[in-house]
Amino acid sequence: MGRQFRDRGDAGRQLAEALVDYRGRDDLVVLALPRGGVPVAFEVARALHATLDILVVRKLGAPDEQELAMGAIASGDALHLERSVLRQLQVSDTQLAVVIARERAELARRELAYRGESPPVPVQGKTVIVVDDGMATGSSMQAALSALRSRHPARIVVAVPVSPAGAQTEFEGIAHAFVSVVQPDWFMGISQFYMDFDQTTDEEVSACLAIARNWEPDQPKGSAG
Repeated sequence: MGRQFRDRGDAGRQLAEALVDYRGRDDLVVLALPRGGVPVAFEVARALHATLDILVVRKLGAPDEQELAMGAIASGDALHLERSVLRQLQVSDTQLAVVIARERAELARRELAYRGESPPVPVQGKTVIVVDDGMATGSSMQAALSALRSRHPARIVVAVPVSPAGAQTEFEGIAHAFVSVVQPDWFMGISQFYMDFDQTTDEEVSACLAIARNWEPDQPKGSAG
């Protein structure tokens, strides 16, 4: 399979097409997982005429293999651990605690940088679409949903441009729906499906959120540029 998406904006527009049935609902909130999920979610929220907000999640990278997720944390003290990875790598409680502490500090920094003093958008009783730029292990999304459920939304939809085949089974009983534009059998990493997968910056995240805050309810949304 060739590159499916030009960049995260293109991925968001394609994902929005798969979510078109939700367009115009007055109870709809789109939550992005920063940083990479924000430009994707921006396009989804714009196309669906929805409110956009963030749900900060941090991957817990293994001590000697930072790209390997041994779990994730999210806003609201949510924690998801990949027990099989912890056992395989023989990660000690002390090593795990050090990583969790470091990532909690970064999570707090990002919350302040992106949101400032603004409170989270209320989601109780609403339909919430949780968006990232792709899914590999699912740890970040699991942590995000753990945090989100404590805020009592009526319905949770997991939405990503790309995920491994069968990924939806991990969310049965947790999310009400799972939407992925592509689910290849052969999956090495999210970046293989993007032509441009440069890291999203804090400035880009802040720009998307600033534009979204000025959207008028139930009106076609503007562009990020």
